[in-house]
Amino acid sequence: MTVVGAGVVGCAIARELARHSLRTALVDAADDIGAGTSKANTAILHTGFDAVPGSLEARLVREGQRRLAAYATATGIPVEPLGALLVAWDQEQLATLPSLARKAVRNGYHEARLIGADELRAREPHLGPGALGALDVPGESVICPWSTTLAYATQAVHGGVDLRLDCRVETVREGAVHELGTSRGVLRTRFLVNAAGLYADELDRLLGRDDFTVTPRRGQLMVFDKFARGLVNHILLPVPTALGKGVLVSPTVYGNVLLGPTAEDLAPGARTATGTTAEGLSYLRDMGRRILPRLLDEEVTAVYAGLRAATGEDDYRITSHPGQRYVTVGGIRSTGLTASMAIAVYVTELLGEAGLELGAPGELPPPRTPNLGEAFPRPYLSARMIAADPEYGAIVCHCERVTRGEIRDALAGPIPPRSPDGLRRRTRARAGRCQGFHCGAAVRALFEEAGR
Repeated sequence: MTVVGAGVVGCAIARELARHSLRTALVDAADDIGAGTSKANTAILHTGFDAVPGSLEARLVREGQRRLAAYATATGIPVEPLGALLVAWDQEQLATLPSLARKAVRNGYHEARLIGADELRAREPHLGPGALGALDVPGESVICPWSTTLAYATQAVHGGVDLRLDCRVETVREGAVHELGTSRGVLRTRFLVNAAGLYADELDRLLGRDDFTVTPRRGQLMVFDKFARGLVNHILLPVPTALGKGVLVSPTVYGNVLLGPTAEDLAPGARTATGTTAEGLSYLRDMGRRILPRLLDEEVTAVYAGLRAATGEDDYRITSHPGQRYVTVGGIRSTGLTASMAIAVYVTELLGEAGLELGAPGELPPPRTPNLGEAFPRPYLSARMIAADPEYGAIVCHCERVTRGEIRDALAGPIPPRSPDGLRRRTRARAGRCQGFHCGAAVRALFEEAGR
């Protein structure tokens, strides 16, 4: 059994398969898990209130939200239930809100309600002028996407999954046993799951299928310093368009404020075009100035861009091909983080229907993820942790208050980082306002001392 793609969805599938007595490999072309779309999203744990009613996405997001919320509690993944406000800025948008409220009910979400301009202003006093009302969606939360992917992968590896990074699938020879020609040699497998994200259509074609084409959709984002956090109390959502959910303003579990994303459809060949542009950032500033004017007075900590695997469809492209013992998991959009655990269960069921002997599932001990969020005490604040191990009191990255103990633990973990960027995703080291200007050399030294 082989899963191609170690993003949040691929890692969730590998984790689910690890609950069964199977020999499973999880392969990815990158040098780390979650190194593609999964590392550059808006990190929202969705309710699914605005999904297309009756769609596979709507069902899996609704189920996945419940599963992931419980999993986060069990593993320590940072989650903050802030609630969302879908803000109307003109009469046309205001007139759309009742239909969105009805859509929420059709999706099984009954807590959404319309609020007027006065209540909206009382709850978000720093909003720009002209806001006419909003749809209140109290169940929306923010989550740490890096910790989620790492928890899935760690649990999968502990359950016996063979994780192979720097392993690009280049050819597929079908037969009673599929032979995958990879950059690390031949891998033989009876069943195959394609969770390759931006490259899912290319792997599909290696299996003789031409069901969809991935159009990379670039989303540029701006991250504002922690001093901006007091300006916003909820996730501020726009009224969605055909291109997606639009530009939002949202707190993060790390204490920053996020502005974005853009939605730029690129040529199919531009699957690594994650650079930001002057035009994109200017557009975000214009949108931010309208939504939360004072936000633009705050320092920008970072800008980045991620690519989403758009397919021109309003639903996930999860398809089983039993005759080939192959399941495609394509077109997983920004809701994939929320739906990941439910997608994993669904894909495992499809594999069983295709002939994979699953047996009874077992339970895997939940891993305990390090706390990267600000809603709960970090190690540098814990007298108990520091008394037991003084390394948790030795701060290396002062912007993000990351200690030597946290860096040591990440470097010695079951899936250690292979680059300083991977270490940043596991600890937040070098992710603060100076972007490693002051701590970069010290972090690099610790990384190299560990033999990375």
